[in-house]
Amino acid sequence: MAREAREGGGGGRGRERERDRDREADDGLVDKLVTINRVAKVVKGGRRFAFAALVVVGDQKGRVGYGAGKAREVPEAIRKATERAKKTMIRVPMKEGRTLHHDITGQFGAGHVVIRSASAGTGIIAGGPLRAVFETLGIGDVVAKSLGSRNPHNVVKATFAALSGVTSPRLVASRRGKKVADLFGAAHKDAAVEASDV
Repeated sequence: MAREAREGGGGGRGRERERDRDREADDGLVDKLVTINRVAKVVKGGRRFAFAALVVVGDQKGRVGYGAGKAREVPEAIRKATERAKKTMIRVPMKEGRTLHHDITGQFGAGHVVIRSASAGTGIIAGGPLRAVFETLGIGDVVAKSLGSRNPHNVVKATFAALSGVTSPRLVASRRGKKVADLFGAAHKDAAVEASDV
């Protein structure tokens, strides 16, 4: 039984390293494996091992989703997670196709994240699960910090809670029945023109 456990764990970690690279599917979606965890169920004859995977999927053009899957084998767990991620995709409005329109915070359980828009050339300043979400989303300039739980599931869900609240000037203007230029005022006409193009 100990030998079986060692083989299962070692093989899982090896497959995780192989899987860590970006993989582009036929439909143009890029998926990233955020984390994989080996779980054990204690039964009468010993332990039954399974693998739980967390995957983020995006088209790098403003759409992203996440999903979790569990199976006896690593590839099957990843496949289940990827399928669920494709079904839960959301669209996030982006400024100039590279960053967010405004700063935002998100919370899920004990997970708490702060996401800030950044100037051109900043890059993605974020770690772990946050970086995976931004890379698959297609954001090029962003600063983010996880302040709460380090559990990847909570961090990813808090990130999606934040991204779900991102709005664009065009959306706000249409909701209020105004023009984008009216929102910015005379002092920021150039910004209003840029925002209306997004």
